[in-house]
Amino acid sequence: MDPILLMVIAVVVIALVFDYTNGFHDAANAIATSVSTRALTPRIALAMAAILNFVGALLGVGVAQTIQGIIRIEEVSTSGVELDRIHALTIVVAALVGAITWNLITWYFGIPSSSSHALIGGIVGAGSASATTVEWDTLVEKVAIPMIASPLIGFVGAFLLMTAIMWIFRKANPHRINRGFRLAQTVSAAGMSLGHGLQDAQKTMGVIVLALVAGGYSDGDDVPLWVIVAAALAIAAGTYSGGWRIMRTLGRKIIDLDPPRGFAAEGVAATVLYVMAMGLHAPVSTTHTITSAIMGSGATKRFSAVRWGVARGIIVAWILTIPAAALVAVATYFGLAAVIPGN
Repeated sequence: MDPILLMVIAVVVIALVFDYTNGFHDAANAIATSVSTRALTPRIALAMAAILNFVGALLGVGVAQTIQGIIRIEEVSTSGVELDRIHALTIVVAALVGAITWNLITWYFGIPSSSSHALIGGIVGAGSASATTVEWDTLVEKVAIPMIASPLIGFVGAFLLMTAIMWIFRKANPHRINRGFRLAQTVSAAGMSLGHGLQDAQKTMGVIVLALVAGGYSDGDDVPLWVIVAAALAIAAGTYSGGWRIMRTLGRKIIDLDPPRGFAAEGVAATVLYVMAMGLHAPVSTTHTITSAIMGSGATKRFSAVRWGVARGIIVAWILTIPAAALVAVATYFGLAAVIPGN
């Protein structure tokens, strides 16, 4: 078999493994608040999240095209020379290894870091190490600005929505309120799951298209249907396998949520994900968005109710994610370059 085709297949498999790890790493994003408030049982919540992750992945490709456009992989592979294509594919492999490594480290320690930003860090690290052009304007406009804006909007939006809920239902029976919002959380959790699929599965699609372009099997103008379906299946399977370590952090360690606060956090976070994906094609972090929304809704009790020590550790992980994944990608690239011809 053609060695280029073999390498493309290997890269696609690695990308789908990343997509799977993204699913079990980020499963908690969609359902932790619903499970912690007992609005849904864990298995029902996971099944719903997996199905809606799959559906969300089918709704668009704008984020995939943004990911694909972070580096100009075609500059490396367009000559058609076999060694150049092997070099281009090595860059994609290094990016994926950087992202997967950071995902596994943060999953092991139960830290809700961003799979999205791990992938972006891996792409930037591998691109920079290989002297491939990095589209810094795209990185700032589509990644850096939304990366900062989405958690801020999540925090403020959830705080304001929860404040409005408290005012509207200030005279209502607390037991009836909790029962009603447990039902409402089924809808908000479904919205989060759909948004997670819409955002995160597309990032894997973008990397697979990068690999196809690198191997000379695509011009990068569109995302093939088989890529969309494969990425959707992988993230759904990963989600159903669960992310219990991170779920405990989001559901309990930041703050003990009640159903109204869980609904406010999920509702605002899901809205941010949709707007960023469908309107701006920006690959924002579902983890950052829901975590900040949980903090915002929790802060309406009183600011001291939020366990800021846990939150501080999460924020440190956010800051470290892109450079850490980039460094692993750099090391992987140079390691592969030393043993693979054409690098």
